[in-house]
Amino acid sequence: MAITKDMLIGEILSKKPDAIPILMRFGMGCVGCPSAQMETLEQAAIVHGLELEPILKALNE
Repeated sequence: MAITKDMLIGEILSKKPDAIPILMRFGMGCVGCPSAQMETLEQAAIVHGLELEPILKALNE
């Protein structure tokens, strides 16, 4: 399953539990954040001031 920028953080975490350390490595503490259920990966990257492409690449490796 490919992770896309439009997927909700909560969806990514439920479908790919090993995404947790990857997101944490980029400084996204999305694991316990209530916004994770309503926020896309792209929105979370913007909120955290991060570049989306390196995160997507890491999640899809």
